[in-house]
Amino acid sequence: MPARRNEPPLLIVLTGIDGAGKTTAARGAVEAARRAGSKALLLRNHAGRRNLTQWSARTGVPLNPHLADALETVIRTFNVLVSHARAHTFPGLVVMDRHLYCQLGLRSVRGLRHGRFVPWLLRRLPAPDLVIHFDIAPEQALERILLRGTDTETLEELTALSDGYRALPEYPDFHRIDAGGAPDEVLDALTDAINGAAAGAGWISAKQSTPLR
Repeated sequence: MPARRNEPPLLIVLTGIDGAGKTTAARGAVEAARRAGSKALLLRNHAGRRNLTQWSARTGVPLNPHLADALETVIRTFNVLVSHARAHTFPGLVVMDRHLYCQLGLRSVRGLRHGRFVPWLLRRLPAPDLVIHFDIAPEQALERILLRGTDTETLEELTALSDGYRALPEYPDFHRIDAGGAPDEVLDALTDAINGAAAGAGWISAKQSTPLR
């Protein structure tokens, strides 16, 4: 996927519940692009939720849902803005692991409204060439989370977050891939989606061989 002078990056955003394998697949796709000779950048837009949850568990101080959302929104918004600034002049593939869509999904888990600021900012940031949603059953995602032992989630929270994504007005436009398969299968589905977006954006000809393999 050779970069073209004075052209914007190919911007891919990944969404999905915890345990869907977004970060692992994103890392694999970026590494594959680099091996193929393309410029590729992985940016992570975390909200610090794991750290806040661990702090709450360690101190025994429960986080008010509104306060937790406010703190996470500030952190994620800062990360998203920095990521877009970095992506703006990058001549190649940019994969963003998580975005503001994720914060809106989390608000559904907490029973909060979407509000005005985050949807407003989403409309004004550069639109991704493709938003890819990692679709997985909450039960399977929970199994993965328990195996890695670094997060604390419940089936109820994961189910609510999955439903929250589906309730987003942008969700029908997301490209959904099955994240329940083996890591190699998920990576293949992700790279196929990225290659399709690259062809659609004119980065490669649809008749060319895929740039990520």
